[in-house]
Amino acid sequence: MTNPLAPDTGSSYTVLMRIIAKKTLRDFWERHPDAAEPLKAWYHDAQHAQWTTPRDIRQTYATASIIATNRVVFNIKGNTYRLIVAINYAFGIVYIRFIGTHQAYDQIDATTV
Repeated sequence: MTNPLAPDTGSSYTVLMRIIAKKTLRDFWERHPDAAEPLKAWYHDAQHAQWTTPRDIRQTYATASIIATNRVVFNIKGNTYRLIVAINYAFGIVYIRFIGTHQAYDQIDATTV
């Protein structure tokens, strides 16, 4: 069954990424309004992506850091903020694990958060 909202790739079924949870991003941008537009843009891109491997992510986000345990670190707003997600590629799910300032990012272990 083809998803009518997905880009046509010629395959019989197209899976778009599901992001869990947008509320985490929204809570952050309410505290940091300058992050709102960059996070909304990232959310839109991720939601419409078809990431099946880390290589797929790097095609869109060349500066993304692919780290252990299927984690990816995105620079948000010119590296003012860092977003860490865990991705289940097989099921097309992106789990928001951390969003914070660059200084807060330096205080955590990105592979276990």
